[in-house]
Amino acid sequence: MSRIRILAENVANRIAAGEVVERPASVVKELLENALDAGARSIRIEVESGGKQLIRVVDDGCGMNHDDALLAFERHATSKLRTTDDLLSIATLGFRGEALPSIASVSRLVLETRTTEEEQGTRVEFAGGKLVSVKPAGVPAGTSISVADIFYCVPARRKFLKSETTELGHIASLVTHYALAHPDRQFLLKTPTQEILNCAPVEKLADRVYQIFGSQALDELTEIPPNESPMRTAITEAQLDADEQAATIRVSGFTSRPEVQRTNRNGIYIFVNRRLVRDRLLLHAISEAYRNIVPPGVFPMVLLFLDLPCKEVDVNVHPAKIEVRFRHPQFVHDFTRDALRQALSIARPIPGFRAAAAAAATSLSAVSPQNGGSAAAALGSDAISTAGAVAGPPRAEIPEPFGSSTGLSENFELSGAPARPFPQRLTFDSGGAVNFPVPQPQRYAVTAVTLAEAGVGCMPVQASGATSAAASAPVPSAGSLPGPEEILDLKPLGQVNASFIVAVNGEGLWIIDQHVAHERVLFEQHLRARREGELGGQRLLMPLVVELNPRQLATFEQIAEELHANGFEAEPMGARSVAIQAAPAGIASSDAEKLLCEILDGIVRENQAISIDSLQSKIAASTACHAAIKVNTPLDSTKMEWLLGELAKTEYPMSCPHGRPVVLRYSTREIERAFKRI
Repeated sequence: MSRIRILAENVANRIAAGEVVERPASVVKELLENALDAGARSIRIEVESGGKQLIRVVDDGCGMNHDDALLAFERHATSKLRTTDDLLSIATLGFRGEALPSIASVSRLVLETRTTEEEQGTRVEFAGGKLVSVKPAGVPAGTSISVADIFYCVPARRKFLKSETTELGHIASLVTHYALAHPDRQFLLKTPTQEILNCAPVEKLADRVYQIFGSQALDELTEIPPNESPMRTAITEAQLDADEQAATIRVSGFTSRPEVQRTNRNGIYIFVNRRLVRDRLLLHAISEAYRNIVPPGVFPMVLLFLDLPCKEVDVNVHPAKIEVRFRHPQFVHDFTRDALRQALSIARPIPGFRAAAAAAATSLSAVSPQNGGSAAAALGSDAISTAGAVAGPPRAEIPEPFGSSTGLSENFELSGAPARPFPQRLTFDSGGAVNFPVPQPQRYAVTAVTLAEAGVGCMPVQASGATSAAASAPVPSAGSLPGPEEILDLKPLGQVNASFIVAVNGEGLWIIDQHVAHERVLFEQHLRARREGELGGQRLLMPLVVELNPRQLATFEQIAEELHANGFEAEPMGARSVAIQAAPAGIASSDAEKLLCEILDGIVRENQAISIDSLQSKIAASTACHAAIKVNTPLDSTKMEWLLGELAKTEYPMSCPHGRPVVLRYSTREIERAFKRI
């Protein structure tokens, strides 16, 4: 007797239901996505007993005729795909054709539907996967699906459901976020005793946030300014075909300030082409954006929206359609990270001496009492913050290069700056020090992508003719980074432990970390010079032989050209070694090996999939860190004044390239308060 048998249809349907229907919220998700795919402008969700007893989804979409209403309950029956080529460009939320038969196999289901062309609709009833009745019905145009007694025929699965309150919370969270993803649609979520969510159609996402969470939460939100860019391949990915046009990616949404912290990732919601997903790549991008900004083990609150051509993303990788894959994952990762950093650069306050107050766990139900509170409470209870945002692609202008300013910088340098190959021989002064030629002043415009490792993104500049509701709103002074003019008049008083500069101006008392301040100066100079062309290095007296492990060696072969363009001269020597003959300007010979290995290991940790812009920024950040003055280095007043002046010229004087704070400020008001004068 054969040991292999074809499963009975009811068994196969219940196995499929196990993949699709995890809990009542899974049913709501499938029915809600079908309603959106049907073009519904208004969707009503009714829930009883947390969805265990009844779930009803009513929409005003295109509806179905009699034959389609029956075909919809056949496995793999769908109107959204026809050929295998359609799988390469899925533009709908649903496409598998398993949702309705799977749900019907574990519940009592009633479908009522009618198209606008028909005068009479259709009513179909199922119980435990079996067709009970089909008959005509007088119903409005659109579709209504009622799902009762979920898992009634699978008691073991029903026992795994949580309390009614918990299950309702999952449903409320789901509906809330699809309402955020589709602000142009109307959403109503209610129970027999409570209207949880009622959102009329609006034009802007900010208006939908106001509807759901209220004005206080909107005022505290930080908007991620819409960022668009043609997609580019990482250095390890196949290049675009000659006749292939680069697709465009767009990132937008909202994120929380660094001081607003959660203990889990439940506050992170990611939408790809308006599809709610859980994606490790994008979660890592969010984590990288907050690296060195929030402590380990805490998480932000993020509503992230990515829009890109359907051919650039594969949604057919998970039975519940909650995971996706990208054609150019590293670019998507880097662009998303930089968009978040840009928003954080606006929202991040200047570090102060007093510990920041812990973010109050204010229930969003209190913020939005008109919605009953349950949906908002399910979303999360952390306070989240906002600052002004502006439209248009961000660009930043970098000040003059190192050594080009007048006054102090003409006769003093802390270390060698990135420079081009020297056209003349070096001269020596009486003390034996090398005199480097001073580069001529130049200015560059750099996009946010070029500052991929800068710790913060570029400050956005209002594009001509562009408007934004968030941009027109007043921005609290405590919620934005200061301009360079606010530290331009700093006067140094001295050093603390030969590591931190103490300075004053009209804003109050400042403490500057001299190492990271110089690191910021050198980073922008190096990156600016690299954008123009190759950088000259300084030759070592004796070649330095460095042994690399296999992964480092493979990475070295991939990025050798870029290393050379940044001042390294290194050639393979033997099977596993390279000989460093020159290092970037300002790097001591004893540091050359450590710097090279640091760069290679950093690329290895990124799985060797990194864009050329990010690679250049990583090299610039590592080089600047090694070339900057160290702690425990005494500086006289002239050197301190020079460093503060150069810091004021940088684009982002408040953060080092790795995201650490450069300055701490103790405002005049805080000083007066400490002395009990106010």
